[in-house]
Amino acid sequence: MAEGDAVMPAAASSCEVDLGNLMAYDPSHHLTAADASREELRQECLHKGAELAQAVANALFALPPSEDRDGPIVHLPPPTTRLPREKHLPKPKPLTKWELFAKAKGITKRKKNKREWDEQTQSWKRTYGYDRVNDDKDIPIIDAKATDEPGVDPFAQRRQEKKKQVEKQEKNRLENLKKAAKLGALPSHIQLAAKALPITGTKADLPKKSRKEDLDNVAGMASSATASGGKFDEKLPGEKPPKHPGKHRKFLPVAEGKGMGNLEKQQNDKILNSLLARNSDEQLDVGKASSTIQWCTLNCVLPRHYWYCFLFCLSELTASLNNFVIRRLQCTR
Repeated sequence: MAEGDAVMPAAASSCEVDLGNLMAYDPSHHLTAADASREELRQECLHKGAELAQAVANALFALPPSEDRDGPIVHLPPPTTRLPREKHLPKPKPLTKWELFAKAKGITKRKKNKREWDEQTQSWKRTYGYDRVNDDKDIPIIDAKATDEPGVDPFAQRRQEKKKQVEKQEKNRLENLKKAAKLGALPSHIQLAAKALPITGTKADLPKKSRKEDLDNVAGMASSATASGGKFDEKLPGEKPPKHPGKHRKFLPVAEGKGMGNLEKQQNDKILNSLLARNSDEQLDVGKASSTIQWCTLNCVLPRHYWYCFLFCLSELTASLNNFVIRRLQCTR
């Protein structure tokens, strides 16, 4: 970075230039009177903008250049103008139930040792993790209590209690996250990992529980998303067949062979019929038109033969247009 002041006055005016942000401004400038016309204000803004742009260009050319393989370059000084941030300031994370309780009781967090002395093995072990102190696998004997029921495995009961404790802690953690999400103070790293939670800083409602139909549709699509369309996949006991099984697309052969022309003709006819059926509402229904004309002849002053002539002309025009479309499609095959 080049040494020097980033804000320097321009030579011909009172403009101040911040080369770090490539910005120029005039703190002493005032617009014309309020009764000026729109065109006068526009010309004044254009003139002042050109003056500021020229001040930035003059300041850039005044910097000492340095040689590079791509040509002469200049190093901009650090910016001095503090621009406002785009995002709002992060909201403080709400305190959990334990943090509120510890704050009320004056309980402070103390640093725990990473290793502790194990009385059973007479060695130093980790406090947490693999090969830790008081591991369940290292306990050969568990003292019986007066409340223990006969026939109950104490080791299995110990593992079950530990599993319930882990589930309780996970439930409390999710409750704290939901509370933070409602206040818009959910941490960004948590939001990236938990797709079921809203975006950071928003107060969107949490998604509802998925319905059984949605889960069945997702399971059916996942089971058929294979090369064989789920045909040769191993089925689970009691699994129902997918409602929307996958199907392979069938294409015409690349090389011309026996019967290929007939297949291509059938495919083109199928496309033509679908196009005509799609626009069937625009075609003339002779039965409906005749009944409409009969009603018109009973309620209108025009003679009946005029309406029949009009109906005949419309039917002939519709038939001609349909024949023209069919000939154009046959020519493009």
